[in-house]
Amino acid sequence: MDFGHLADWSSVLSDFRRSVRNQWVVLALTGELDLGSAPRLHQTVVGEVASGHHHLVIDLSGVDFMDSTGLGSIIGALRRVRSHGGDLLLVCTEQRVLRVFEMCDLDRIFVFHVDVDSAVGTPVRV
Repeated sequence: MDFGHLADWSSVLSDFRRSVRNQWVVLALTGELDLGSAPRLHQTVVGEVASGHHHLVIDLSGVDFMDSTGLGSIIGALRRVRSHGGDLLLVCTEQRVLRVFEMCDLDRIFVFHVDVDSAVGTPVRV
């Protein structure tokens, strides 16, 4: 049996939208943040930081599933922006996704907001 076609299946489920609000770059994700889509988030964050955008909001309100690879990509994003003097805020309202952060005690590390408006209203630390 050939299962090679399944490797691309999960990456099709996620969509990324980029916008700039105040001094924050907002990356809105929908679908699943998993093994198939996490590399795309990683590449996007690397590109934003390389372009001088060090204050990011990742909007997870449209994410209905996240695995450990997705979680790792968000941790990597936090490390990357902080190593450049920036910050990363998360928008998350889905309890299943929030629970992943809580189970790993990462709710103590990340700043969560209920919507993008409250996140982008956060003053940028210079």
